[in-house]
Amino acid sequence: MTVMMVVLLTFITSASAVGYEPVQVSEETVTAYISKLEHKEGQLFIQSDDIQWYEGEAANKIFLEREQDTGDLDGPPDGYYIINDNEELTTYKVSDNVEVLMQIYDRDGTYEGMDINWNEPISLDKFQTLFSNTDMMDISQFPYHLTIQDGVIIRIVQQFIP
Repeated sequence: MTVMMVVLLTFITSASAVGYEPVQVSEETVTAYISKLEHKEGQLFIQSDDIQWYEGEAANKIFLEREQDTGDLDGPPDGYYIINDNEELTTYKVSDNVEVLMQIYDRDGTYEGMDINWNEPISLDKFQTLFSNTDMMDISQFPYHLTIQDGVIIRIVQQFIP
């Protein structure tokens, strides 16, 4: 048993010595309002205003801390609370294989076609078309949860707001 541990330890030490380090994948999710979609050199970029999104008890707590005259309210009326203290815009590159999940959007140009369908996958092309079409619904008015891996957006999830 001791011999096996020494051999394994020697292998790990030598692998590190020759540059075989584990790949570090940095992934985070930010919540933001998307202000602009822009193509540069064949690549899509999203310009967004990052926000802080709170739900449930966390929303109640921050609501009471930040709102001075709440009347009879002991929390935000719709169960969520948004803070946007810094309106600085951030630009992110979008992966060609990004996953886009929508909750509500203009599917067919009618009000009846704008029903809620939780986490409905759509293509990036369709998302871009919807973003530029504000006739029936302006989807830029919804927050989005952006999953970013190594500086590139790999997932876009629309946050439904009542």
